[in-house]
Amino acid sequence: MEWRDEGIILGTRRHGETSAILEVMTRAHGRHMGLVRGGRSRKLQPVLQPGNRVDLVWRARLDEHLGLFQAEALEMNAARLMDSAIAVYGIQLLAAHLRLLPERDPHDALYETLGVMLAHLDDPDAAGELVARFELLVLDELGYGLDLTQCAATGTVSDLVYVSPKSGRAVSREAGAPWHDRMLALPAFLRRGAGLRGDPVAVAEAFRLTGFFLHRHVYEPRGIEEPGARAGFLAALIRHHAAPKSADGAASGESAA
Repeated sequence: MEWRDEGIILGTRRHGETSAILEVMTRAHGRHMGLVRGGRSRKLQPVLQPGNRVDLVWRARLDEHLGLFQAEALEMNAARLMDSAIAVYGIQLLAAHLRLLPERDPHDALYETLGVMLAHLDDPDAAGELVARFELLVLDELGYGLDLTQCAATGTVSDLVYVSPKSGRAVSREAGAPWHDRMLALPAFLRRGAGLRGDPVAVAEAFRLTGFFLHRHVYEPRGIEEPGARAGFLAALIRHHAAPKSADGAASGESAA
C-alpha cells in the first residue's frame, strides 16, 4: 500500500530511541498517523513540528497498518507560531478538534480551512474569530451543524441575534424576546455573508455558543472533557485584549515564552 499527499502536522510522539509517530491532517486521506524513522534526528525534528505543511509518502504492507511516513517540508510555519501563546494554544486546540473525527476520514473543507488559519493564527485580532468559525465547521462535519441562516420561528433572515439552545437554529430579536434569558447570543460576525469583525465581547459570545453545542453533542455523549488547550487559548485571548497597547497598536506580552 502506498500513497502521496500533502498534509499539515498536528503532533508527534516519541517512538523508541530515534523514531517518531507523526500525526497529520491530509487533503485526501484525512487525519492520519505514521511512523517516521529517524524522526528525532536534528535534520527532521524542525520539520516535524505542529503547523508545518509537508509533502508525505505513506507506505504499509496492509492498509490497516500504522505504516511508514516520509516527510519533506513544504511550508515551515512552526517557528513563527511558537512566538505567540495564542497561536501555540490555537494549533493544539485545532488538533484536538480534528481528533474528534474518525481517523483516515477525509474532510476537504476542514483541511482547506486549517491551511488558511495557519497563515493568521499568530494574528491575535483574527485568531479568535477564525477558531470560533472552525468550531462551527467541526460541529457541521460531525453532523451537528447550527442553522444560522434564518429565524426558526418566522423564517426571516434579518435581525438574527439569538440561537435556540434546543434546536441550534437562529432566532430573530422579536421572536426571541419572550425567551431572551434562555437564548444563546448569536454574534453578528458569525452570520454568513455578514462581512463583520468580532470585538472581544462578540468573540467570547461565539465561544460560549460553540462550547455549549460541543459539550451537548460531543464531549458529554463521549464521556470526555473539553480539551485543556481551549481554556488556554481563551485565556491567552483575554490576556491579549487586557494588555496595554504599544504605539503601533500591538499588545504587549504576546510571546509564548
